[in-house]
Amino acid sequence: MNLTEPQCGTDLGMVRTKAVPNGDGSYSITGQKIWISAGEHDFSENIIHTVLARVEGAVPGIKGLSLFLVPKYLVNEDGSLGERNTLECTGLEHKMGIHGNATAVMQYEGAKGWLIGEEGRGMNNMFVVMNEARLGTGLQGLAIGSAAYQAAVEFANDRLQGRSLTGPKNPDGPADSILVHPDVRRMLLEARAFVEGGQAFILWTALQADLEKSDDEATAQKAKDYMGLLTPVLKAYLTDKGFHVASLAMQVHGGSGYTEHFQASQYLRDARITMIYEGTNGIQALDLVGRKLPGNGGRAIMSWFADIDAFVAENGAEGPIKPYVEGLADAKKKLQEGTMWLMQNGMQNPDNAAAASTDYLHLFGLTALAYLWAQMAKAAQAKIDAGSDDPFYVAKLQTGRYFLERILPDTHGHLVKMKTGADVLMAMPAEAF
Repeated sequence: MNLTEPQCGTDLGMVRTKAVPNGDGSYSITGQKIWISAGEHDFSENIIHTVLARVEGAVPGIKGLSLFLVPKYLVNEDGSLGERNTLECTGLEHKMGIHGNATAVMQYEGAKGWLIGEEGRGMNNMFVVMNEARLGTGLQGLAIGSAAYQAAVEFANDRLQGRSLTGPKNPDGPADSILVHPDVRRMLLEARAFVEGGQAFILWTALQADLEKSDDEATAQKAKDYMGLLTPVLKAYLTDKGFHVASLAMQVHGGSGYTEHFQASQYLRDARITMIYEGTNGIQALDLVGRKLPGNGGRAIMSWFADIDAFVAENGAEGPIKPYVEGLADAKKKLQEGTMWLMQNGMQNPDNAAAASTDYLHLFGLTALAYLWAQMAKAAQAKIDAGSDDPFYVAKLQTGRYFLERILPDTHGHLVKMKTGADVLMAMPAEAF
C-alpha cells in the first residue's frame, strides 16, 4: 500500500505522485513513495502495489486522489509474467525494529498502472484496506506484548535473586525466584491484565465483524456502528498497552533484558512501530472524537452505553462478581461524563476536543476492558459455581481483581486531565519550545 511521500504522511492531500491516462485504460504513474512495507522482496515472483496518485488535472486535496494497481512485472493475457514495469526500490530504511520486514523507498517513472474503482475515490477505497489494517495493528501490538509477557514469566521463574521478605520460599537453593517479590508480581500482573483483557476485546470486536453480515437488519447495523466506533480505540489503546507490556517485560528481565541475549529488547523495539503506522495513535484519538462519536447523531456511543447499562442491571445484585459490575458502572459513568464534556466544549473550541482526545480514548479503552473483564468474571464464576476446580478460572478472577484494583482507577485521572481543555497546551508560544 503506497500512500506516504517525503512531504506528506498524515496529510495525504499533499500527495504529488501523478497519473496520466494512456488512452488504453491504463495510466502512467510517476512519483516517489516512502515507508513501503515489503515494497521490495524475493518471496514472490511478482509484487502488486496499490498506489495513491492524482490524475493529471484533478482537483487539489484528498478529493482529487485515486488508487491504482501497479505491478512490479506486467502480466500477460495468459497470466504469465511479462516485462519489468518502470518502478524500482531506491533504498531501504534502517529501522529501530521489525527487521524481518523490508521498508522500501519506491520510485515510479511512468510505470503502467490501472485504476481501482473510480477516479477521485482513492481515499474511500484506501480506507477499506486501512480500517482492516488498523484492527490488525491492534492485534499485532497486543500479540507482541503477549509474547513479551510470556518470556518475562519464564525468566522470573528461573531467575534466583534475594529472599522473600516473609521468609525463604526456596530454602534449599541459594536464593528465591524473583517471583516472590511484590514489585515483580505487580509488573507481571499488570502485563497479564492488559493482555487477557485485550484478547477478549479483540475477540468481542471480531464477533461484531461477523454480526455485520447478519440477515437481521438491526443486528447488522448495530455491529457496523460498533466496528466504526471501536476501530480507533482498539488500534490505539492496544498498541499503547502492548508497548507498555513489552517495557514491563524488559524491566522484569533487569539488565539481561537490555542485552540482545534475551528476547525482551526485540519485543520492545518491534512493538513501538504499532503505535505509529496505519495512522498514529494521536490520529486515532482525533478520529474517535471528531468522526466516530458524532457520526449518525451519536447512535453508536448511545447504543454502547445502553448495552453496558443492561449488563449492569442484569448482573448488579450481590455476589462474587459485584465488584466487577460496580467497577464497570463507575467507568461507564466517567466515560459518559467525558463524552458530555466533549459535546459541550469541543463545539465551542475544536482545540478542546483535540486536547482531550488521547485521554478520552484511554478512558474509552479502560471502559471497554472493564466491560470485557466483567463478562469474563461472570463466565469464570459460573464455572466455579458449577463445581469446576480448573485453576484457569481462579487465575482469571485473580487477574481481573488486579485490573479492578490497580488499573481501572486510572479512569479518574484521564477524566480530570481531559477536562482541563486546550489552554494549558496552547498557551506557550511556538518559539518557547
